[in-house]
Order: sequence, then structure tokens, then C-alpha cells
Amino acid sequence: MTDSPPPSAAEKSTNQNGGNAAAPQFVGFRLASQNYIFRIERIQEIVIPTTTARVPEVPPYVDGVSNLRGTIIPIINLRALFNLDRKTNDAETRTIVVNVGARTIGCTVDAVSRVMRVAPEQIQPAPDSISTTGRRFIEGFARVGEELFILLDVDQLLDPANLDEVHRASNQFTTAGI
Repeated sequence: MTDSPPPSAAEKSTNQNGGNAAAPQFVGFRLASQNYIFRIERIQEIVIPTTTARVPEVPPYVDGVSNLRGTIIPIINLRALFNLDRKTNDAETRTIVVNVGARTIGCTVDAVSRVMRVAPEQIQPAPDSISTTGRRFIEGFARVGEELFILLDVDQLLDPANLDEVHRASNQFTTAGI
């Protein structure tokens, strides 16, 4: 009689929702009272916002550019992009630095909440009540414990060619209370 090998660490490890450790990781963040997530592999790093150089003739959601260890990157204020009222940076404000194709872009958010694992079966598609345009920027919705997170498609959302469209489409999100 042969013994089965002991379970691997991944098989033993579960997150707070009972998902397995092999489930993809996400970074949760907040804008106003809404929770969002980005796929962790899209994130280069998370930093405390630094001085941003204002740039003339940019859309209202572009705060300017910042020097990230010698690389100049644009800083997109996600509150402004989503047509939410701007707020002054505070101790919880963070810049999530993401890679979109060959570009590096900083996204200012109210707070980063946590890193979490979300199993694919926990992600639901965007409802039909969201316009086709709006659904293009949303990969889905995930319930983690008692919280609902909107999974944003970083490539679609932050592609420079799409930013104005995202800004226009976000009127529907804020109007619908999403």
C-alpha cells in the first residue's frame, strides 16, 4: 500500500472566503464609497503620491506627470476620470502604478485596501443595465465576503486612446450609483 503525498502548501492555503491559494490575486482600492480591484500582475507598484508637475492643455482627469525613479509617468486621477468630486490627498491616498502595454501610468486612488485572491467563479459579468461602452472597461464584479468589488480592465480603462470615452461613460456609473 502506498501513501498519498501530503497536500501542497497551495492545497492547504485558503483565503478568508475559502478560495484556494492558486486563485488569481487582485489589489483592492477605494474611490468614494465604492470598492474596485485591479489584477495584481498589471501593477508595477503602489506608492505614496509625490509632487506632480501640472501640464497645460490636458484633460481634467490628468493631474500631470511625476518622476518615478527617473521615469516620467502621467498621473491619472481616477476620481476625476470617473466624474467623482475631487478630494485633497490624505494619509490614505495612494498612486497605483500600472503597466498598460509599453506605457507606465500612475492612478491616484482614495486608498488601497488589500491584496486578495478571487477565484474565477466569484467573478460575475457586468449586468446588461450597464451600457456596452461601460462594460468594455469592466471585467466583472466580485463578491469578497460581504463586499462587492468592480474588477476594472486596466488595458481598456487606461489605454490613452480610451480615456475620454471612459470619462464620458463614467457619467452612467455615477448616475446609476455604481
